[in-house]
Amino acid sequence: MKIKDIVPGKVEFQGFIENLRDKKNMQFVVIRDLTGKIQITVIKSEKPEIAEIFSRATLESTVKVTGVAVKNEYVKLGGMEVIPDSVEITSKAEALPISEDSSIDQRLDYRWIDLRQEKNQLMFQVETTLLSAMREYLLNNDFIEIHTPKFIASASESGSEVFEVKYFNRKAYLAQSPQFYKQMAMASGFERVFEIAPCFRAEKSHTKKHATEFTSFDVEFSYINSFHDVVNLEAEMIAYGLKKVKERYGEKIKEIFGVEVVVPSLPFPQMKLKDIYDELEKRYDFTVPEEEKTDLTTEAERLCERLAKDKFNHEFLVVTDYPPDKRAFYHMRRNGILQGYDLIWKGIEITSGAQREHRYEEIKKNAEEKGLGDDVKFYLEFFKYGIPPHGGFAIGVDRLIMLLLNIPTIKDTMFLFRGPDRLTP
Repeated sequence: MKIKDIVPGKVEFQGFIENLRDKKNMQFVVIRDLTGKIQITVIKSEKPEIAEIFSRATLESTVKVTGVAVKNEYVKLGGMEVIPDSVEITSKAEALPISEDSSIDQRLDYRWIDLRQEKNQLMFQVETTLLSAMREYLLNNDFIEIHTPKFIASASESGSEVFEVKYFNRKAYLAQSPQFYKQMAMASGFERVFEIAPCFRAEKSHTKKHATEFTSFDVEFSYINSFHDVVNLEAEMIAYGLKKVKERYGEKIKEIFGVEVVVPSLPFPQMKLKDIYDELEKRYDFTVPEEEKTDLTTEAERLCERLAKDKFNHEFLVVTDYPPDKRAFYHMRRNGILQGYDLIWKGIEITSGAQREHRYEEIKKNAEEKGLGDDVKFYLEFFKYGIPPHGGFAIGVDRLIMLLLNIPTIKDTMFLFRGPDRLTP
């Protein structure tokens, strides 16, 4: 029986000892599981054998309890307590090596203990609901879920570094994204696909938003007219997901994290990169050298949160019209303008999306310009035998949760963080 399901009457349940007050004549023990907490009340003179068990128990030990649940208006935990008939310590805990006030790196050393915190467990319940809702949106719109290889033969999928691994008698690499294989699915006539899976980036970045292994939510679909079709589908999917999160956990998120979940209006506001820099200068006296205006600087990206709120009363901002040299070779260009976008949420990029170049001669030329050639020869084969116009995007799931709950760093949002200096636990 889960604690949330306890009603007056006979009960049997298990959980962690969260608190134990051992008075002269009585004991008050708070037991928790993932679903809630409940108080056990022991009158020592009536249950000396149970009192003896609890007197030797330690906090965070696990117990199995049978007894009778009764209403008691003086009990703060739901107005109910359990009078135990039997108690078994199923696992005795030593003194904890960390607390909620420990540094993030200390807590990561004992992540399995750190994850017991209510806010961490809520965070993963929220993530489960959000991903489930976004998956539901896609399935309702005829998408197919695929699972692509994470061993790849080429190290040239993007500009980022890759992890090299020994693959029997040759070298392989850990995939930075499923991009090539999503597009292969378009050539296969799958039309609409998505994948939620790990990706790997060998970047020595020590920022609040980078990790060497992270979860990516990738989407690709065919028969689009422009990248605006991609923007609109992503916006609808995110709004659908946030609506489900707000319905299920909105009040709890406000209580634990102090965050109001905002379901965004549609469509998401869009601005060209050049216009963003003009607005930032006009509104906030923010300037950067001309040569830096080919991409969003970190500070400009951060100011997009303020700009989106001031100009559009919105949390999201779609940034378009990047120069092609700042993006992957497989993004379509028209008249020297990239047919893609970045999606900024609360001042941080969560998505890069685009219409892909599907014309064989054009994508071959783009690859050669980037000096890729033989490295992507297998990929270019996908475009020789017919492939529809298509596009897609990828969302960093861990970054998404970090922004949703206003969590300081991505280290806190991942079940187990992987970065340049961390490979355990």
